[in-house]
Amino acid sequence: MRGGVMSHITFEAAIADSDRFAKRHLLLGNGFSIACRADIFHYGSLYAQADFSKVPEVQAVFEALGTQDFEAAIRALENAARILPAYVPHGAAAVAKMQEHAAALKEILVQTIAGNHPNIPPDIADEKFWACRRFLAHFLAGPKAGCVFTLNYDLLLYWTLMHDDMPFGDAIALTKNDGFGNDEDDPNADYVVWQGETGAHDAKVHFLHGALHLFDSGSELKKYTWVRKQVPLIEQARQAIAGNAYPLFVAEGTSVQKKAKIRHNAYLYQGFKQFTANVRVGTHCVFIYGHSLAANDDHILARIGRGRFPKLYVGIYGDQNSPDNQRIAQRANALADLRTGAYPLEVAFYDAASANVWGAP
Repeated sequence: MRGGVMSHITFEAAIADSDRFAKRHLLLGNGFSIACRADIFHYGSLYAQADFSKVPEVQAVFEALGTQDFEAAIRALENAARILPAYVPHGAAAVAKMQEHAAALKEILVQTIAGNHPNIPPDIADEKFWACRRFLAHFLAGPKAGCVFTLNYDLLLYWTLMHDDMPFGDAIALTKNDGFGNDEDDPNADYVVWQGETGAHDAKVHFLHGALHLFDSGSELKKYTWVRKQVPLIEQARQAIAGNAYPLFVAEGTSVQKKAKIRHNAYLYQGFKQFTANVRVGTHCVFIYGHSLAANDDHILARIGRGRFPKLYVGIYGDQNSPDNQRIAQRANALADLRTGAYPLEVAFYDAASANVWGAP
């Protein structure tokens, strides 16, 4: 019903209803991570969580560049330190300060990543991973398997896909192809590399805003793996950043800024194109879990409104008539209003808690 969340069903009922479609796709928002560990994942951006108290001047660098992207700020400082001597012969002190602040920003980035994330997979209970695999099986296993697209850059989805050691019942074989594979020049490396657009066509898991285990070394995009390295996240990040490889994630604030970052990175743009292609298939359906449909992700959400798939299932938490859920309902219905008469979109709302994504409370 327009203007309200009236068709409020259980997740089980939504899945049963979706059996009439050829494929199910899933779009994950930050609520996916909050449902696992609300104590550490309730944050908007790494920039907002960073502690700049020891070098407050560096915030002026972000402001001057009009970004919240750590890599952009670090590279700007390092480039300025290299260029300045040619223009300011007696600027050695400024050069030293820029180099010092670039190094400080690298450590702030590492500490912020670590402070907002479990260090190693065993920090999460096995039962949570097994419950999450059962949830993901609706989208990554069986004849209805489609794709999972996540807007989060934490490691919970990746760790869940790797956690395939359920000790009871039938094993859940999830499709976990994300477009990465062995480095042909170093197949035994402790990382894998993105195989490019050709390999990405078969990928079923897409990190639309990047992720903290994906590092851009300039010549290639590497995925560091817990399975191969057995090294805690903070150490992997510190080692990579020290070698001028930065975690690939979209840290910008607005939808326009995010879209610009996505369009300038081959991996991110390929994921964006895959999402766009899938929502244009008229026999598929899409589930959204853990996303408030906020305008800062309109670069993704607008593709739903311009798509052709006939039904969207949106998860909501708590009182269906709360102001937040009413706003989500209005946003979802606004997406449906973007459709033409030839490709109408029906929106259903399901109780997100009933999905038991990380197990029963």
